[in-house]
Amino acid sequence: MPQTDYYKHNPLIHRDRRLSKSSSEWVRSFSCEELKPLIVCRGPIRKEAMDVYQEMGISHYGILLSEKDSIVYPNALAPELRQLTDSNRVHRVPDYSGASKEERVERINQIIGIAKDNGYDSIFAGYGFMAEDEEFVAAIEKAGLKFIGPCAATQARAGKKDEAKRTALQVNVSVTPGVDNVTARTLVKKHDSREKLLALVKAEGLECDPKILKDAKLSLEALADHILMSSYAKGIDLYSIEELCAQVQEEVAELFRKYPQSRFRLKAIGGGGGKGQRILGASLLGTKNADEKAIAKAAAEAPAMVREVLQEVKANGVGDNKNVLIELNIEQTRHNEIQLLGNGDWCISLGGRDCSLQMHEQKLLEVSVTQEGLLAAIAKAKAEKKKEEVAALESDLKVLQRMEEESARFGQAVGLDSASTFECIVDRDRHYFMEVNTRIQVEHRVTELCYSLKFTNPKDKNDFFMVESLVEAMALLAQHKQRLPKPERVVRFNASVEARLNATDASLSPHAGGMIRYWSKPIKGEVRDDQGISMLNPDTNQFMKYKVAGAYDSNIALLLTKGEDRLCSYERLSEVLRSTTLRGSSLATNLEFHYGLVNWFLGRNVMAKPTTRFVVPYLTLVGTLKEEANKLDVVYAFFQMKKHYAKLVTEQFGDQPDVLAKELKNMSALLDRKGTLITRPMERLLDDPHLLSGWLSVNTKNFKIEKGKVVWLRNPLGVLRDTYDYLHMDYRPHKPAAEIIWDHDNELLQQGLDFSRKIREHFGLHKDEYDKLNEILHKDKPQGGFDQEMWDQIRSAHYGFEVGLEMLGMLFLIGENTRFWDMKVQDDLEVVIPDYLTDLDLQARMKKVLVPPPATKADEIVAVCGGMYYGQEAPGLPPFVTEGMHFEKDQPLYIIEVMKMFNTIRAPFSGTIDKIIMEGGDGTIVQKGQPLFKITPDERFVEVDPALVEKEKRERTATYLKAVL
Repeated sequence: MPQTDYYKHNPLIHRDRRLSKSSSEWVRSFSCEELKPLIVCRGPIRKEAMDVYQEMGISHYGILLSEKDSIVYPNALAPELRQLTDSNRVHRVPDYSGASKEERVERINQIIGIAKDNGYDSIFAGYGFMAEDEEFVAAIEKAGLKFIGPCAATQARAGKKDEAKRTALQVNVSVTPGVDNVTARTLVKKHDSREKLLALVKAEGLECDPKILKDAKLSLEALADHILMSSYAKGIDLYSIEELCAQVQEEVAELFRKYPQSRFRLKAIGGGGGKGQRILGASLLGTKNADEKAIAKAAAEAPAMVREVLQEVKANGVGDNKNVLIELNIEQTRHNEIQLLGNGDWCISLGGRDCSLQMHEQKLLEVSVTQEGLLAAIAKAKAEKKKEEVAALESDLKVLQRMEEESARFGQAVGLDSASTFECIVDRDRHYFMEVNTRIQVEHRVTELCYSLKFTNPKDKNDFFMVESLVEAMALLAQHKQRLPKPERVVRFNASVEARLNATDASLSPHAGGMIRYWSKPIKGEVRDDQGISMLNPDTNQFMKYKVAGAYDSNIALLLTKGEDRLCSYERLSEVLRSTTLRGSSLATNLEFHYGLVNWFLGRNVMAKPTTRFVVPYLTLVGTLKEEANKLDVVYAFFQMKKHYAKLVTEQFGDQPDVLAKELKNMSALLDRKGTLITRPMERLLDDPHLLSGWLSVNTKNFKIEKGKVVWLRNPLGVLRDTYDYLHMDYRPHKPAAEIIWDHDNELLQQGLDFSRKIREHFGLHKDEYDKLNEILHKDKPQGGFDQEMWDQIRSAHYGFEVGLEMLGMLFLIGENTRFWDMKVQDDLEVVIPDYLTDLDLQARMKKVLVPPPATKADEIVAVCGGMYYGQEAPGLPPFVTEGMHFEKDQPLYIIEVMKMFNTIRAPFSGTIDKIIMEGGDGTIVQKGQPLFKITPDERFVEVDPALVEKEKRERTATYLKAVL
């Protein structure tokens, strides 16, 4: 029987969506087969839109390709072309949005021209920047085309972060403290009276509303805001970036005084997806009474950050709206968002998503939060008499209900006419509005797996159709808008979860340029959105290699699954991640990070409430695992263990030379047979701390430490078998030997498991009662009705199967010695993060442990990663370094743009620049480890003696062995 291809034919996301085939005339009237959309985005959403449109019966759709897809990065050629073979429906532009304001305007006109010249009547922009570009949407509408997404008026009212915040205040939605009009304040500082502002309007010939100009009661800042909007329309600047930076610096200094021990977030109003945001004030977090010098130093970081965020969102050109929100960064918060859908008349909320697990402002793991799911979790916690958990979940339910109500009210106020997301931060039992993303979100499928939409004929409740895709709903709204009745949300599953598979290294830093050469097939229950990478060559049915291009963000794919509750969805996601095999060259992903993280929660409580501060301390904890694991030598441990048992045999049979020789030989052979059975999985776990983190988490209840010794609470044979399963090394005859347990090891393991099961069942014990079984088997006198001869054989077999497995206990000791279990989930679901894991120096050091810096000579500074090199903060500004200059530790040396994120690289030590050996100007591509500067460090580097390292490693390993043998 042929296996189902869950990539092409997944019942969770694929279905016949052709409403024209319905027997109902009312349903048929909502067919979208006449829609002719041009898809102008890339990534997983492009492939998803192509699939959905085809399933809707839309035959005339096209896609837009950037030349970067095929020319700059030839092996990154859009894999979707294996599906869309009609070259007349594939259109090309140099890039999707242009590098400057002039290029962006040119690109907008080019896209509209392509659409009109090729018979398209609508444009879909997915979740890229263009999807929230009010100017782009307005131009589309002016050209007589439909935009599949919120209209330009909604974009203006809700999409711009400053306007959205003002609207939220008007409709009684709670917002975070801060400043939302810093550009207006900049202008008022420059023209500090009503008369001066009016004179500016006249001097620049700005077209302003006369009523507003004559309103003497209007505040100076409100007047300045109106004048600025007119200047944007004319394409001129009324202030310089330097003046804006100075104003932001002044504002944040005042906010630092008002909110001590706080950080603040700078957000470009046109940003999104983590781009165009920076957080400043880390140095003040732990300072109780910061003096003016400390405040000034922290605020001095603002100008560089303002330039970075404006550059990232391409709002640094003449005439661009450069407003930057300054918001209090509420530290112990969760990031929740509500999915909205509207048609301009009605607006419906579709539950929430918790996106707190993030880093570098990039979401990593997104979890559904629905009223149905929380009610089920509350009922379960009540049945288990977990009072504190019940209270915590009931609090979350109330917050969710308020967020859903406020979000629908906001959507109604702005006339939301498509899909959008209402984003909030949650602080225990309170929430604050952050922003609205006027587009479909990357994580929208999390909602789709929880709810479907039921559109019912107002005249006949038995006449209806179901929609399970937000992309489909957006197309319906674009085509039929006000005709669509308000839908009812219908529960599909109580829980869903999404892991973003990104091209990042073990420390979650971007890692571009890798080549994917193999990707295992999706399993049942897995949704894989990967823009078509997993689509096989249609001619050879073989996987086609794919280049992870550095021109785009780090996301490779979205991996989703669902369940009847969160525990079920996490267990399923763990299985999805376990079953995923990715191979390639120079390839790094966060697959193992996700696997370790999901199992961290499975080993504690999946209903935990991690905050947005969770991931960095967690990574630091994982780094300490790696640092400790690096000190151990498994092979040395195995041979030392053999010596230990040889010593025990000698002590027992020392007075019987013939018996001793025989027993020594038997013991050596017995342990040798187990050598690879024990050491292979241990080496794998010690090599990857993310895997070790997950393994320690799920094995928390299988051991205890007593007086410095490891005591097993579960049969180590069972733990070893589960370890092979956990590492996806379980026996599968069709797989290469390097990937699975070896034949002879599997045979021995199965024999041991079979023996242990029979003995355990004979004594009526459960598998978690190993300590009781062990106690019985340590008795010399026969137990369980066995005679002495049989009892001796049973004890001998038990000893034979389990001898040597003590070595696994060394892994538990790593967790104990690194205080791994100090980071935990309390009964009220709050996550405890030990203070030491928030130490900035430790975090920086553990990042280097997870991903050691590239090898370098003592007199060089090399590129920390591949990407686009910039030697100055912005065009026209002085370079960071010059030949002959002295630099201090933490001083900026250069910027690397990798996957659309600008990373300022700081000096790891102090020294002097002797020569700049980096060839090429700003924008030059550099490789990881490429020499940039010849330097003379202030302090000489001390080379480490490898022999000394090896000696210390063996001494540490010996210490561990004493605790397990």
